[in-house]
Amino acid sequence: MYGIVTRNADDVSMDQFDRGFYEVKDVTGRASEPIDDAVNMVSCFGDNAAAGENPDLVPVNDRGQPATRDRTHFDWAYICPTHPDYREGLLEIIEDCGERHPDVRLDDVGFPREGYCQCDRCERNFADSDHERWEDWRAEVITEFVADASERIPGRTYLTLYPDPHPGHLYARSGLDLDALVEYVDEFVVPLYDVEYGTTYWLETIARGFRSRLGGDYDVHGAPPQTPFSVELYAVDVDVDALVHATEVAEVYTKDVLFGYDASNAAAALRRRDADSRDGEVHRPDPDDS
Repeated sequence: MYGIVTRNADDVSMDQFDRGFYEVKDVTGRASEPIDDAVNMVSCFGDNAAAGENPDLVPVNDRGQPATRDRTHFDWAYICPTHPDYREGLLEIIEDCGERHPDVRLDDVGFPREGYCQCDRCERNFADSDHERWEDWRAEVITEFVADASERIPGRTYLTLYPDPHPGHLYARSGLDLDALVEYVDEFVVPLYDVEYGTTYWLETIARGFRSRLGGDYDVHGAPPQTPFSVELYAVDVDVDALVHATEVAEVYTKDVLFGYDASNAAAALRRRDADSRDGEVHRPDPDDS
């Protein structure tokens, strides 16, 4: 199946796509009303607007450096996952989304990266916890948030993953404990973005790694992952033939292929792919007709 990820509500009704994902809240902080005919998406702990309005929301490392987009490694500003008011507001947005469409996708879930957050609240919460390792406490924070969110989602819970399938990396980076999260997540989404897709060996490697990491056989003809995952490709201004090739590589390993933020280009790629597959068909005469 093929899907579109979009900020334009009209895109989700295009015939080429089996499923639409509509951004209700993105990393800029821009918010829209959820819609009825798409999986509504919520950027959870990425929010430039909230971080700009209230710097106390922003996670800091042990040197007091904030996780904001003006610093190396951060494309947007983050919000501390332990902030109670922000977290409660997120859960309200997620619940509103679930009332419009049963399926909801959670984006930007987790701590910013290794070393975050060491604000006074996080230090206090860790000290009051039963955990000896700070990393284990972080993972519990994120798992509890996803569990709370999934209770407000009547259908499928989708969760976006940073594209690093190496064992232990997501846990150390963001506090994502995949073995615990599978209890609350119905499908993971892995964005594998490129502006050209001139080569795709890296795409295949990462997709195959996630297939294995999520419990599937390394052999693509074997058992699929216990928790399915989809790959999201970037479609904006990407050459159609290159996008077709990237699609063919990704769909070998994943449940579905999604396209980000350019419905027209994605639809053109799917039409091209469909035409190419028909051109490759061989029709032989029925022996009974001879």
